[in-house]
Amino acid sequence: MRLEKVLIFAGLWAILTAYAVFARAAEPSYIDLSAGGICNFVADKQELLRTQSVLREEIAKRSGIDLPMLSSRELGKRPSIILALESDTKRLPQLVQEAVGQLEPIGAEGYRLVALDQYQSVVVMGKDARGLLYGVGKLLRKATITPKSIWFPKGFSLTTTPKNLVRGHQLGYRPKNNAYDAFSVDQFDQYIRDLALFGVNTIELVPPRTDDDPTHMLMKLSPTQMMVELSRICDSYGLDVSMWYPNVGEDYRSPAGIQSELAEREQVFAALPRLDALFVPGGDPGNLEVDTLFRWVGQVAQVLAKYHPDSKIWISPQSFNTDRQYAMFFEHANQHAEWLGGIVFGPWVSMPIDEIRDRLSPEIPIRRYPDITHNISCQYPVPDFDLTWALTLGRESINPRPREFKHIHNLFEPYAIGGITYSEGTNDDVNKFVWSDQDWDSSTPVVETLRDYARLFLDPLHVEPFVHAILGLEDNLRGSPLINDGIIRTLDQWRYLEVHSPAGKTSNPRFQMGLIRAYFDAYTQRRLTWETYLEQQALDVLKNTKQETVDNALVEAIALLKQGTRQSVCLDWRQRCLELADSLYESIGTQLTVARHHGYEERGNFIDHIDMPLNDAPWLLPQLEALLSHSSSAEKTKQLAAVLQRTDPGPWGIYDNFSEAGSWHRVAKGKGWLSDPGNLRSASHGFNIKVKGPSERAAEPKAWMKQATVLYDYPLVIDYMELDTTADYLVKIAYTGRFKSHISLYADGLPVHGYQLVTGSDVYEFEVPKAATSDGKVTFQWICKPGERGLQVAELWLKKKTSN
Repeated sequence: MRLEKVLIFAGLWAILTAYAVFARAAEPSYIDLSAGGICNFVADKQELLRTQSVLREEIAKRSGIDLPMLSSRELGKRPSIILALESDTKRLPQLVQEAVGQLEPIGAEGYRLVALDQYQSVVVMGKDARGLLYGVGKLLRKATITPKSIWFPKGFSLTTTPKNLVRGHQLGYRPKNNAYDAFSVDQFDQYIRDLALFGVNTIELVPPRTDDDPTHMLMKLSPTQMMVELSRICDSYGLDVSMWYPNVGEDYRSPAGIQSELAEREQVFAALPRLDALFVPGGDPGNLEVDTLFRWVGQVAQVLAKYHPDSKIWISPQSFNTDRQYAMFFEHANQHAEWLGGIVFGPWVSMPIDEIRDRLSPEIPIRRYPDITHNISCQYPVPDFDLTWALTLGRESINPRPREFKHIHNLFEPYAIGGITYSEGTNDDVNKFVWSDQDWDSSTPVVETLRDYARLFLDPLHVEPFVHAILGLEDNLRGSPLINDGIIRTLDQWRYLEVHSPAGKTSNPRFQMGLIRAYFDAYTQRRLTWETYLEQQALDVLKNTKQETVDNALVEAIALLKQGTRQSVCLDWRQRCLELADSLYESIGTQLTVARHHGYEERGNFIDHIDMPLNDAPWLLPQLEALLSHSSSAEKTKQLAAVLQRTDPGPWGIYDNFSEAGSWHRVAKGKGWLSDPGNLRSASHGFNIKVKGPSERAAEPKAWMKQATVLYDYPLVIDYMELDTTADYLVKIAYTGRFKSHISLYADGLPVHGYQLVTGSDVYEFEVPKAATSDGKVTFQWICKPGERGLQVAELWLKKKTSN
């Protein structure tokens, strides 16, 4: 039955695709540019050469057609792509002037793109050189280019100017990245070009020295050499160059320390052909006190001005957590230093962007620095991310999140002039293009961006199937995989494309990044189903045993739990993941494993976690095996009961596991994800996976790996109702998570415990003040000390006290 459904689904897709191909070929609503050429009306030919080359090269690589250059006399005699700047309007034929003259005005970096049906031609008119490049990008995105054919829709007309002034991405050439450090100069050139075709005007580089290793075995050039090459590439496309330069030195106070750091920066600035902006973060990494930071940056500005006199410095309040720090930060920023370009809002900025806007002088701009590359432990974690995905996909998997990042972009867009995203490699490729398109025009439907992405980079004859397949990968990440039947449908979509689309028959990295996720997700779901079943079978055996049969029960339960690794499922899907991981490494240097592909832990190596245990076997097995060594059956039975009853709150008590959805109805959510995706004023889920691979998963309960979490000094509030008004209660709490904080707890405002330093997986028990529960309900409130990063609660037992 399953096979029949797949075949029916594949057959329907084949029919629809064949119809789409036939309809497009027969439909007269497309201009056929295949036998045409390029007609250049730009007065300054030098200004056009790069964009002209981009157009010809991108068409040639997709169609095999090398469009010739045409003279103005040939216009109207054969199809053509007409390139012009707005200043060249009077040089155009009258018909073309009339066509573009009817369109709305354009501003800086804008363009007009219009199909001239009478001429069987297309006009690309830029306001300036950048606008012409972006117009060519839109032409390529809307054209259907296949081997030996180039079609463009008749009647197409677009006049557009970018809404945001800064539209860029950070491409860091450093070992911590999951792919960039393996790129060649040509690969960087193509990637930067691809981004420019979607309206990007800034690329942010990193210096040779950061908080990372100095080099990596995969690097084609030294960090210094590649930094220079990237600046040159950007300049060749007319794009701005920014540089993220953290303060990772040891001494920014003494004259000797300052001179050493300034000398390093002078070498960097002198080497760069182009540098339009410098971004110095206040932290993450390189925390400096506010006074020291501003004094130091003022000195850097003097060196920067020697080599790039028009460049400005942007600064962020990252890692500033106290009122005093922010007051000092705004005092300095609002003095309008000549070197200050503006303020950056990025990860680990504890103040919401709207509050920062209110406290800054109106004329000081804000630039966003959004983390679009991570799933968890980041600025914008995936909402409702299941522990299964945290254990396997981890922090930095291939992670298309188009709808989520459109929402995040648009929510905070009014407070900034654009942004340069934080990226750690190609895993967030879809997110980059979505964010760029929203920076250009945030009214653009995200599905339209995905259509352009599919048409340009994947397969112009399978656009809609690719759009739905990409959206399916985003849907896979929400909620429990156990109940997400869309995961298999998404795999079916990608497998159909694997067979029927040319993108699936080649080593197209963008196709393979989606395909590997589809296989990985489906394989993980099947494993989770299997291992969950085995764990429940083992627990049933143990719960139903008696003292005289305890040994047999332990042996049987151990065998069941070990089947999860010894007898796996869907091994062909697993093997396909490994093959695709190798292919991505060969084509673009993607490092999905540490040993085989030379990646870094927690930096995109999710294939290392493909066999991560998904049930509680790593915690249960050591305890069950230890029980077998006891000689006393009575002692075995007693200790087994303690293991099985670990979560028991006692008679009429309450137990909550905040890694499970069922306990979250008690948690005060705060503003919630829709209004607060960065969780600065909301409770959310946190993760703490103390593991490097399947053989090293920490022997602790799964419940301790996911917690109710709040950031900074926002309180965590959990309500309990329907309590016994006459009873005395104890509260037992599992404080687990990655933050090391001092936590205090109150019950209805009454102290339960003062600031308690929590450094890892700690369980505490306290008496609850009787006055807090005497009305049959209680509100617990946790808060950490000012200036700390936050707190987490994994489990809670509310137990009735019993008299001895």
